Amino acid sequence: MGLAYFTLDGGEPRFGLIDGERVIDLAQSGGPASLTAALQMPIAELQSALRAAGDAPNGGTPLMSVTLRAPIDRQEVWAAGVTYLRSRDARMEESSQRDVYDRVYDADRPELFLKATPNRVSGPGEAIAIRGDSGWDVPEPELAILLNARGELVGYTIGNDVSSRSIEGENPLYLPQAKVYSRCAALGPTVMTVDELPDVSNLEIQLTIRRGGTALFQDSTATSQLHRKLSDLIAYLLRDNEYPAGVFLMTGTGIVPPSEFTLQDGDEVEIRIVGIGSLVNPVVRLS
Repeated sequence: MGLAYFTLDGGEPRFGLIDGERVIDLAQSGGPASLTAALQMPIAELQSALRAAGDAPNGGTPLMSVTLRAPIDRQEVWAAGVTYLRSRDARMEESSQRDVYDRVYDADRPELFLKATPNRVSGPGEAIAIRGDSGWDVPEPELAILLNARGELVGYTIGNDVSSRSIEGENPLYLPQAKVYSRCAALGPTVMTVDELPDVSNLEIQLTIRRGGTALFQDSTATSQLHRKLSDLIAYLLRDNEYPAGVFLMTGTGIVPPSEFTLQDGDEVEIRIVGIGSLVNPVVRLS
C-alpha cells in the first residue's frame, strides 16, 4: 500500500491510501486526515489504521481517475551527500577543493543538509527548476525515506535532488545556493509503506532524461551500491534534532550525467525505482 495526496476533478488535495488500482480517502474511512496526522501516530498504530481503511466497505476511487500530488504537507526534506562512489567522484571532478569530498566519503559522520521546505517540492507531473544563475545543472535520482515524529521508519518514495554543479563546484560553502531554491526538489508518486516494501537493500534506480521527446541520457544504479547504512543516516539525522511533523531524507545519488551534460528548459526527467513507481517532471529555468 502507498500513501499519497491526490485531487479529483481539480478539487482540494486529499490524503489517501493507494491499494492496488484504487485510492481510499483516509479521512472518509476513519483514518488520519493528513500526512502530518499519520506521522504523529506510532508506526504500529498507523499500520493498523491503514489496514482497517483498506478493509472498509468503501470502494474508493479508481487510481486512473485521480491526479497524484507531492506526498508532503508540513515535512522538511533533508538530503545526504557523497553516499555513492560515483557521487564522490563527480563532486571531486567539479570542485576546486577535491579532498573535501574524499574525506566526507570515508568519514564516520555523513554529509547531511536541509534540502527543501514543502513549498519548494514538486509532485508528479509538476515542473522542477534549474537556477537562472547556473550553467551546469543535473537531476539527482534518489531513494527517499520517510520518518515519523518518533523517528520510526514509515516508508519510501522517489526523490529528485536537483542541483547546480557549477555553483557547488565553485566553492563547497555555496552548497545551500546550489541545492535550495524554488522547485529544487521532487517527491512521489507515493510513499510505499515499510510493510509493503520490507527490503530496500537492492532496489534498482533508473534515470531517463528526454529532450524533444528523445531519450538523451539513461543510466541506472542500485541501492546495494550505497556506501552507508540507512540506519546510520537515520541515526545522524535524528541526533539533537526533532521533527514534529515527520521528515523526509533523500539518501544520495549513484547516477551522475557526464560533465558535458546540463539540464535545459523543456527537458523531462523520469526517475523509476522498482517497487515504488515512476516520477516524471518537466524542467523549467528560473529567470
